[in-house]
Amino acid sequence: MSYRGNNPLGGMPQHNMDMSMNMNGGMNNYNNMSMNGGYQPVQNSAAPMKSRLNNNSGMSKLNNSNSIGNPNSLSTFNKIKKSIDYYANKVEDLTDLPFVIKLKPYVPSIARFFIVATFLEDSFRIITQFSDQIFYLHKWKHYPWLFVVLFLLIVTISMLSGSFLLVTRKYVNYATGMLVLCIITQGIIYGLFTGSSFVLRNISVIGGLLIAFGDSIVQNKTTFAMLPELSDKNDKNKGYLLFAGRILIVLMFIGFTFSKSWFTVVLTIIFTVCFAIGYKTKLASIMLGLILTFYNVAWNNYWFYDSSKRDFLKYEFYQNLSIIGGLLLVTNTGAGGFSVDEKKKIY
Repeated sequence: MSYRGNNPLGGMPQHNMDMSMNMNGGMNNYNNMSMNGGYQPVQNSAAPMKSRLNNNSGMSKLNNSNSIGNPNSLSTFNKIKKSIDYYANKVEDLTDLPFVIKLKPYVPSIARFFIVATFLEDSFRIITQFSDQIFYLHKWKHYPWLFVVLFLLIVTISMLSGSFLLVTRKYVNYATGMLVLCIITQGIIYGLFTGSSFVLRNISVIGGLLIAFGDSIVQNKTTFAMLPELSDKNDKNKGYLLFAGRILIVLMFIGFTFSKSWFTVVLTIIFTVCFAIGYKTKLASIMLGLILTFYNVAWNNYWFYDSSKRDFLKYEFYQNLSIIGGLLLVTNTGAGGFSVDEKKKIY
């Protein structure tokens, strides 16, 4: 009962009070004072009370429906998600075919060989064109002759030895450091950091090297009696390396994507995002690898050209092959700890 004026009862008439007490035997039947100071019997207040309850229940249902969301949109979203998961699983199931299972033990070695392919090609090019390299750096870039010779020898030996160590998984940390240093020093000496495509492609090659380095880390685990296994910090380091490698590989597709057809652009953007965040990583790696392989063979087919354009196409072909190797290795190693796929396993 809300407060209205100085007298809440509003001066209730005595004859009405007496009549009500005679009929019902007391004042208990009088309640629910009206706005103008009068009173209303219980039986007359039942209808508005029921109306108020109905209104409240209606508002409750409205609030519940707003909080839950539109059932139709949710069901549509769930159907789309199930369809995507269904076809994604179909593609990933191809890796479980008998002949693919037989190849699985060799996939890491093949992937690491692809990763170092550009370094092997570069080493052989320097060896077979040693005099031309000296002439270019000494006459055109104006570096001292002795510096040029020492630089070419050190870079060639570093690339060959680093590639061998990476493929054989011996001293992978030193091998990765040597190869990354070769990329940086060659870019500076040859003055190749002016082109964005060169920079992005070489950054992606470094990403492939980081993935190979992360794959080589052994996850040491210690068990105490009946307690579960406790993993050491190598797990976290491996996760950091794989995450950094995925991000660096993705950078190459920035320049690659928007120079292709709209269908390729859409597919590449979708799978690039999935690869970067580590969602459906195996599917994203397979699809990006297939797209890059198709365009690499179609556009960088250096074997059909003469020497003037052959070297340039050959260089791009083997750099893309190194990135394909990184994608292939991810299908074997997985996305690592810093990924959506790994978080889904936990939660």
